[in-house]
Amino acid sequence: METLQDFHSSGDSLQPMEKHYPRSPVSSQESEPLSANAHRVLEKRYLLKDETGKVVEKPDELFRRVAKNIASADLQYGKTSTEAVEEAFYQIMRSLEFLPNSPTLMNAGRELQQLSACFVLPVEDSMEGIFETVKQAAIIHKTGGGTGFAFSRLRPKEDMVRTTGGVASGPVSFMKVFNHATEAVKQGGTRRGANMGILRVDHPDILEFIQCKADKKEITNFNISIAITDRFMEAFQKGESYDLINPRTQQIVRQLNAREVMDLIAHNAWLTGEPGLFFIDATNRTNPTPHIAEMEATNPCGEQPLLPYESCNLGSINLEKHMYSVGGRLSIDWVKLGQTIRTCVHFLDNVIDMNRYPIPEIEEITKANRKIGLGIMGFARMLFKLGTPYDSEEGIQTGRRVMKFIHDIGYEASTQLAEERGVYANWKNSMHDRMGYRLRNSYVTTVAPTGTLSMIADTSGGCEPEFSLIWYKNVMDGEHLPYVQEEFIQTAKAEGFWNKNLLEKIQANHGSVRGLSEVPKKWQDIYATSHDIAPDWHVRMQAAFQEYSDSAVSKTINLPEKASVEDVKKAYLLAFKLECKGITVYRDGSRDEQVMNVGKSKKGEVLETRDREKAEPSRDAELSPETVTPSKIKPRPYKRTGTTVSKETPFGTAHITMNTDEDGPAEVFITIGKAGSDVMAMAEGYGRSISLYMRTPSPLSRKDKVRELVNQLKGIGGFRTIGFGGNRVSSLPDAIARALEEHWLLEEEVGEQVPSLSGNKPSLHSNGRKGNGPAAYLTGNICPDCHMLLTREEGCQKCLACGFSEC
Repeated sequence: METLQDFHSSGDSLQPMEKHYPRSPVSSQESEPLSANAHRVLEKRYLLKDETGKVVEKPDELFRRVAKNIASADLQYGKTSTEAVEEAFYQIMRSLEFLPNSPTLMNAGRELQQLSACFVLPVEDSMEGIFETVKQAAIIHKTGGGTGFAFSRLRPKEDMVRTTGGVASGPVSFMKVFNHATEAVKQGGTRRGANMGILRVDHPDILEFIQCKADKKEITNFNISIAITDRFMEAFQKGESYDLINPRTQQIVRQLNAREVMDLIAHNAWLTGEPGLFFIDATNRTNPTPHIAEMEATNPCGEQPLLPYESCNLGSINLEKHMYSVGGRLSIDWVKLGQTIRTCVHFLDNVIDMNRYPIPEIEEITKANRKIGLGIMGFARMLFKLGTPYDSEEGIQTGRRVMKFIHDIGYEASTQLAEERGVYANWKNSMHDRMGYRLRNSYVTTVAPTGTLSMIADTSGGCEPEFSLIWYKNVMDGEHLPYVQEEFIQTAKAEGFWNKNLLEKIQANHGSVRGLSEVPKKWQDIYATSHDIAPDWHVRMQAAFQEYSDSAVSKTINLPEKASVEDVKKAYLLAFKLECKGITVYRDGSRDEQVMNVGKSKKGEVLETRDREKAEPSRDAELSPETVTPSKIKPRPYKRTGTTVSKETPFGTAHITMNTDEDGPAEVFITIGKAGSDVMAMAEGYGRSISLYMRTPSPLSRKDKVRELVNQLKGIGGFRTIGFGGNRVSSLPDAIARALEEHWLLEEEVGEQVPSLSGNKPSLHSNGRKGNGPAAYLTGNICPDCHMLLTREEGCQKCLACGFSEC
């Protein structure tokens, strides 16, 4: 592996690297035209609008506005002209070689001038401190930032409150206060508030915190993570108990078995994707300024551990734009990449000076530590072009080598800025001081979620693999067309395995080519998608990037649907051993599961689960007796019989339970997607409405009611379909109608089981995923803008159709 000296450069010439990393003699700064999708994303969220909402700015004008504003910071350091710097900043954005975080693109050169993406705020153990933080968070959300909080300082539930003689309500109750405040604030007209809530694993309320999102109507504006200590991991591996400590008194209050607690964490993550783990001791070992404060929380997506009141100033280099051809084979253009890194470090350091901070405390510590986060996007696309499988040793080494290069050249650039502008204010007695590094920035590198940025750049997100080789884009209002990854199409045609039916086969194969006989094994390996890749390869890739990231790495560890809770724990243990700073897992299809019912044993330690397939429908799905007249609505009998069928829909697999009583068809329960998601809410609404209709007195017989429902619902069209030809399912209500017709009309009238009208019998992919078509590999939550389904990448959700992103 190369050392920093191997990449050492003289000034801006980078001559030594040219010897080892030859570059194509033809290098053009001409930018490719923005894609139609990029234009839509920019128009919706970034370009200036007048008072009527009309877009009054072009993309080039946006890049020029941002470049001019950020370059003007040089005037604070004795420069008399910023034209050359402005042009350099403009070119790397215009060519999509680099993009700063969204608030900088949105606000630089405008009245707001709030340029940071995320913040960490302290939560003090007092009523005054808690509500001061609520106020500060609301101000930040209004300006377009996300916030992270550690609730670990708060005294536990039922602890003493000396001033009032009462008892404390605990961290989770105050999280709900923060959640409601977030709900009320629309971020800058462009972004909804996002939060990260963190609690130490040794806090007495840890069991309640782990389960706090089981009710999906609560704490909806938070991601949650557990701050995992080294002591807990030691106890987990040895099967020992560990101490719970009251943060008010610092006294041990009781013990829990570490393996049982990890079981609860892993089971919840297996079901819902949360909580994540934040390895707090590992993070603080690399804290550059421990003499100032400890790290106790991260930003909403977890890749940016920060001190209290710090902000993050992020940007991402598009690796796909840093390649060149040698003899018809693509290689990484290290020289160009080195030049881009230097320009980006300069850019991000300037952002700190040009930023208008929401509150004084943030400005003070941000300027004292000058953290920047230079990361990447387009890594998966780069691997495609290099012909390197993501899940291979070569893929891991490529990730490690690229991030080491960015780290080393980034440190050189920060050192040069320190010579010109001075080291960061808290440098004395810092980790860098002890190591002899005179740096301008206490953090230089990170791997952040790129969200809409990667959509503007029309590339893959962060260090993630491609989610799918096929996706849908919004080409006109209400019309979505399938797209296939362009690099794959070119390869398929060049290698002679492209045919007109391949598109449908990829679509039916969950957006993947693995297992398709007509695609050669070599290309099946290279064009890997997220769910093709085993969890340990995901973790190893994250660790490769973590090795050279000052901050952390935003990445989702995808697991197949058949993965067990033990598989989740294996991923956790591997991430800890490889010194990742955190981990987020997401099991394919987990949004189809009901949230675990949990309870406490006499010791409050043992966890109880209820198998979804064996359980009665939850009371949440029943009709509320307070809302109907008992004398008119037939009550639900104690015992019912019924059948559950599964239907593929444009929103994933719908599980439709149809129960009967002595009078015939009586009620319907529908589950689809994750409990608490928009699509699940709609499904529950359909089920309740149908059940109420079935049991309401009427001249119609129950069978006639079913016929009427089928007539009303069948054929309702949506913006997407599932299946092909005459077997297409048009929408969720269409799928419900088909199930009702098959079970309560055709099956009973014909007297035998009839084939599914949808014709979409579930297929079993080689990795165990069920389903047919794109719905099988989408997550289940609906995009609030275009109503397509959201994908989960980089620790957040985004829409591949219109560009909506939570991060």
